[in-house]
Amino acid sequence: MSNVFDAYLFASVFITLFVIMDPPGVVPIFLGLTGAMTRQQRNRAARQAVLVALGVIVAFALFGQSLLNYMHITLPALQASGGLLLLLIAMELLTGKMEEPQPSGNGKVNVALVPLGTPLLAGPGAIVATMVFVQQSDKTVADWVAIALGVVAVHVSLYLAMRFANVIHRVLGDSGTILVTRIAGLLLAAIAVQLVADAVEAFIKAA
Repeated sequence: MSNVFDAYLFASVFITLFVIMDPPGVVPIFLGLTGAMTRQQRNRAARQAVLVALGVIVAFALFGQSLLNYMHITLPALQASGGLLLLLIAMELLTGKMEEPQPSGNGKVNVALVPLGTPLLAGPGAIVATMVFVQQSDKTVADWVAIALGVVAVHVSLYLAMRFANVIHRVLGDSGTILVTRIAGLLLAAIAVQLVADAVEAFIKAA
């Protein structure tokens, strides 16, 4: 079995990505972004967000370094851009603008794709961590299976966390959801500022 599966690498990938992508911490932000949606729309958004995040992670795991090198993009630049995008979304959550444009959950911008799928779930941290695991692996079948299973397991955890956010929404009610939305906006703003700060620090060190 050890020839086709590396349990230690699987555990390392799963724990690292679980901490970075933080399924429990995504719940309040997910509720904030989908508060105006129906239960069916929220379930669909959860599926779409997880599939988008999984697609982005897999794409960067396979082709990420080559793509960044080809476009002359550094990892700090990717991190800073993700932070700025999250900051814009956080401002909309804090001011209540996220609820206004799409009262039926059918706005022109699908929040399941941006910012949920990326850069919130498949953000710079998760992308870089996955790329590092791929680069440091021995490129054997056992390593590829372990990395793949670790990535999939984390995304299953993300889906379950967002899928059962409906239960939390029913318990909180509309007023509670609005309160959670404002708190989520504050947390998201802090995450965004930290991403930009880390990127600036990396730029300074590289200079």
